[in-house]
Amino acid sequence: MKGLVSAVGLMLVALTLSGCSSDYVMATKDGRMIMTDGKPSIDKETGLVQYTDEKGHEMQINGDEVSTIIER
Repeated sequence: MKGLVSAVGLMLVALTLSGCSSDYVMATKDGRMIMTDGKPSIDKETGLVQYTDEKGHEMQINGDEVSTIIER
């Protein structure tokens, strides 16, 4: 019985953590749609938007090129 309770607890923790990382879509002013893995961050000093693409690469784009960022 303890094993069942701990297994259910572990599954709940895993589901909670997996729900924390949402994917986002960035629309650029030239019409491109960029899918991101996790929420993009905006560097206030440089104006660059930093994000992780779907393949896991760290990327940056000029914030002036981004028109909207929405959660998927």
